[in-house]
Amino acid sequence: MKTDLIPKRKKLGEILISQGKITPEELEKCLLIQKNTSQPLGQILLQEGLITEEELQQVLIEQLGIQHVWLRKGMVDPRIVHVLPKEKALAYKVIPMFRVHNVLTIATSDPHAFFVFDEISKITHLKVQPVACRSDDILEAIHECYQMDVAIDDVMGSIDESELEILQATSEEEISELAELADGSPVINLVNTILLRSIRDGASDIHIEPQRGKFRVRIRIDGVLYDLISPKIEMHPAVISRLKVMANLDIAERRIPQDGRIQVNVAGSIVDLRFSSMPGIHGEKVVLRILDKSQAILDIDILGFDSEVLKRFKSLLRRPYGLILVCGPTGSGKTTTLYSAITMLNSNEKNFVTIEDPVEYQLENINQIQVKESIGFTFAKVLKHTLRQDPDIILVGEIRDRETAVTAIQASLTGHLVLSTLHTNDAPSAVTRLLEMEIPSYLISSSLLASLGQRLIRKICPECRTNYYAPKEVLNTLALDENKIIQLYKGKGCSTCYDSGFKSRTGIYELLELDQGLQSLILNNPTVDEIQNYLHKNGHKTLKSLGYQKVIEGVTTMEEAARVTSMGT
Repeated sequence: MKTDLIPKRKKLGEILISQGKITPEELEKCLLIQKNTSQPLGQILLQEGLITEEELQQVLIEQLGIQHVWLRKGMVDPRIVHVLPKEKALAYKVIPMFRVHNVLTIATSDPHAFFVFDEISKITHLKVQPVACRSDDILEAIHECYQMDVAIDDVMGSIDESELEILQATSEEEISELAELADGSPVINLVNTILLRSIRDGASDIHIEPQRGKFRVRIRIDGVLYDLISPKIEMHPAVISRLKVMANLDIAERRIPQDGRIQVNVAGSIVDLRFSSMPGIHGEKVVLRILDKSQAILDIDILGFDSEVLKRFKSLLRRPYGLILVCGPTGSGKTTTLYSAITMLNSNEKNFVTIEDPVEYQLENINQIQVKESIGFTFAKVLKHTLRQDPDIILVGEIRDRETAVTAIQASLTGHLVLSTLHTNDAPSAVTRLLEMEIPSYLISSSLLASLGQRLIRKICPECRTNYYAPKEVLNTLALDENKIIQLYKGKGCSTCYDSGFKSRTGIYELLELDQGLQSLILNNPTVDEIQNYLHKNGHKTLKSLGYQKVIEGVTTMEEAARVTSMGT
């Protein structure tokens, strides 16, 4: 190994003393132990409880001048790990990450292990560039990446006609238990690994995208896509065929989009996967929407409502009749809010009916109906027939057209509580959207109880959360006294949160409740600006102000609040 890749070393003990981590007496004691045992000084310091593993890593970085990284998912190229045998990787506690020309970057928990780097250089015939990582992260990456690499190699050698025939013959019963398929074909193992990792990481979607020379698998977590693996393109037909078999679709049809549904059992929990394929220039792209009821939050009290807004919203939900609209873009949690509302109201004394496209989660004691647009079984048609079923509370998945809107309003005026969604940016825009649908203003004014605008905002990762003092420009944005000393928070990024600094999401909710003044204003066909001016004069809390409140509370960051609420004022 070329020595010019490793900077000149400083003395470990001197660095620790200069940083105040240990005293000269403690160093002298540890050096005496090292003389008698020949153990590395860093290991002795850990055993004596004088420093933590993280502190040791930071000092080693300073001593050797090498980089420290969080070994998150997607940083290791699965095509490069095979340059070092798995048993060697485990023995040395290292993993190859990627190769640039003739330099191999490896993750190591012991930057002092120069003999290891020399050995790897001899095995791979490459120059070695070490980066420092936690040993636990490295061992986890070895287990996952080498297992994935074996699966990829096996699949590459097994894609032939007989393999596809076996996939066609696979029965529905065989695929019901993902965890029991580890002994099956490599294609099945690879698909199961993708599904299991995605479900366990809390992903909402899986994207399988063919590209020139390869295809990539990405998963969406907390609204953001992350790379999972990027196998070679030869694997793509077999993986897509396997998924189509699981969804009971035609594997020979690749020219037109197909939709299907897969149901799997993971650790005793039933998980639904919605399959959607789309032909492209390099092959079919498949997106799987993961609907894991065990992970769904259907408790309205823990969705993230401001206490005052939640109290008012619950009061509205207990009204005997009227229309309540939940507004926001796709993926803002509207369906979850409606399900949570229905769950709160659920009782044997009332008849609940939901009209959805599709039914995402099956709820107890609720009559759920799925729309089928292809046969004319539309929202409006189903809603008309539902009114003959003696309903008390009706949930309409989405108001898409004037006919559905008119029918929903008529239902709300005839003694039913109707809950539905609209694709608008904020709560005030719900009124103008109905006006744009040519709904008479007097019907809106008399039927609409409230509109609820919402967003999902990412929470700071608790594992890498750190604090800082807000500068004056941030205090001005938050409408706080610029002379105040306010402590805010952000995430540094770690392996737990895919190095994003965020983990999980919470909601922000803007409630527009119709009072007499607003009802009178609606009769005059107001613009969004006129409605917002009225609300501003009456102390209405906007999505942006509620987002900034989450920043002050230490839930999220300024950047995240600005990103999420940029479309809602």
